[in-house]
Amino acid sequence: MSTHIDYEINKELGECYLFMGDFDKAETYYQKAAAAAPDQADAYMGLATVAVQKGDLDTARAHYAKAAELKPFDKPLAGLGLIAMEKGVHDEAFEYFCQALGINPGNMVAINGLVQEGYFLDRLEEIIPYLKAALEADDAEPVRYTLAGCLTALGRDEEAKMELEALLGVNPDNQSARELYARVAA
Repeated sequence: MSTHIDYEINKELGECYLFMGDFDKAETYYQKAAAAAPDQADAYMGLATVAVQKGDLDTARAHYAKAAELKPFDKPLAGLGLIAMEKGVHDEAFEYFCQALGINPGNMVAINGLVQEGYFLDRLEEIIPYLKAALEADDAEPVRYTLAGCLTALGRDEEAKMELEALLGVNPDNQSARELYARVAA
């Protein structure tokens, strides 16, 4: 059997066992996939997920870093950000989330992490361009609401009202947006 087929089979088995919650078997199959094709990022992403589920953040970090090294994409960077955030390394987490969003402006894990870190680090002004880029990629209500909230926190009420009016124009039943609009307009 070729190494590519070995890789695919073992990766799929790892995903199945991960889905079923059998982390030991998932880890075994992801390790076999990584051994069959050490240049493929997906097996390391699976190993990182297993490590997170087992509470081993250092191992998860190493696997996310390996995946990001092999294939620079948003998911391992967002994973690295989550681990840095969990470990209390907030500036590092902020940077990882920014890197992830630079690749994929719609990565919701990175958006949520960046907003949390932006508030924690008092760096809200820096996250506004990322939220606007996410809206350009996908005009999602939660992102627009979050942008409005950040603008309000920055004292930029007129901009916040414009975002909330756009949101309410699409979904007038959004209770949270209506409440925030009433507060900002008062």
